[in-house]
Amino acid sequence: MPFFTANKIHDGRGWLPDNSVIEVADDGTIISIQTGPVAGAVSYDGILAPGFVNAHCHLELSHMKGVGAEHTGLIPFLKNIPLYRNDYTDEQKKTARHEGYKELVRNGVVAVGDISNTTDPMDLRAFDELHYHSFVEVLGFTEERAQLVYEHAVDKYNEFAQQKPGDKILKQSIVPHAPYSVSSALFKLIDGHSINSSVSVHNQECDDENMYFISKDGRVSELLQILGIDDSYFKPSGKPSLQTYMEWMSTGHTFILVHNTRSTQEDVQYAQHKMKDVYWCLCPNANLYIENKLPDIDMLIKEGVNICIGTDSLASNHRLSVLSELLTIKENFPHVGWDVLLRWATHNGACALQMQDTIGSIEPGKKPGIIHLSGIDGFEKQSVTRII
Repeated sequence: MPFFTANKIHDGRGWLPDNSVIEVADDGTIISIQTGPVAGAVSYDGILAPGFVNAHCHLELSHMKGVGAEHTGLIPFLKNIPLYRNDYTDEQKKTARHEGYKELVRNGVVAVGDISNTTDPMDLRAFDELHYHSFVEVLGFTEERAQLVYEHAVDKYNEFAQQKPGDKILKQSIVPHAPYSVSSALFKLIDGHSINSSVSVHNQECDDENMYFISKDGRVSELLQILGIDDSYFKPSGKPSLQTYMEWMSTGHTFILVHNTRSTQEDVQYAQHKMKDVYWCLCPNANLYIENKLPDIDMLIKEGVNICIGTDSLASNHRLSVLSELLTIKENFPHVGWDVLLRWATHNGACALQMQDTIGSIEPGKKPGIIHLSGIDGFEKQSVTRII
């Protein structure tokens, strides 16, 4: 059985004592963590850590890499998705999402939370190299079509659920796209599908979203018109989007709130008080690509929330690399330590996807995968390599 050590080892929650050695079974299960030299242990320069968890990705949009210009703002960006996403053959889409999947694997990811509007990513789940949570995403803003839209989502969910797992975890849940694209009736139907599931939602990604719910101002109505949706029935709540839609959801879910670039301290405190299990998912490179703005990460840290990491899609990012996301955070918030960043990218992500019993931390009985990180101190080229 192999033994591994390094200059520093992060176990998913924090640094292990110096000179720690990880004992690993041939199938990747952690047997023990020992202190002191072990004869024959493989030693690495740099850092060892559990495999990364990409808590938010859109692999089925991989064929749209570079289609949209940067810094356009969310509403113009979203207009491009339905306009161009089908201007490709099925083979082009398949090739692109397969390459996206391989990129995740190369970049040290062991589990992905993947947004799916179709069942196309079933072929990716069959590769059995990543633990996989498919978020069956629902869009439907008109109240009268809520039941029909929900039933279509259930059909897709059932297709995913019938797929037999191999060595890796396969999970699925039905989730809303965003507050401005899902009616209150549809939110409630989604809520009732599985009361303990992980629910991912694009949250407060632009000012227009909050303006729409507060006063029905901003450009959300413009987007809905382009999508052929009549929003004349909608009455603003006078509150930000998060404080509106969370009234339609029960507390048993694990919530993954994605992007959060316009979330205020009041929003965060509201969510943390109302819901028992909330993860704030940061996709900083996508935020810069679309809005050229980052969330208030210092405020999130001050509020003591659970943070996890995603990459969003290749339509809004240049690469699918969790390490690249961490480096962007470090560049803009240099006081955030690597002990914290690695916890966000490993243990917290595993908890967000409800996979913490298997991955996310280096401890006996788990199979988290182990990655080798080098260069993150800034003195050489940064890299990540999966060693188990």
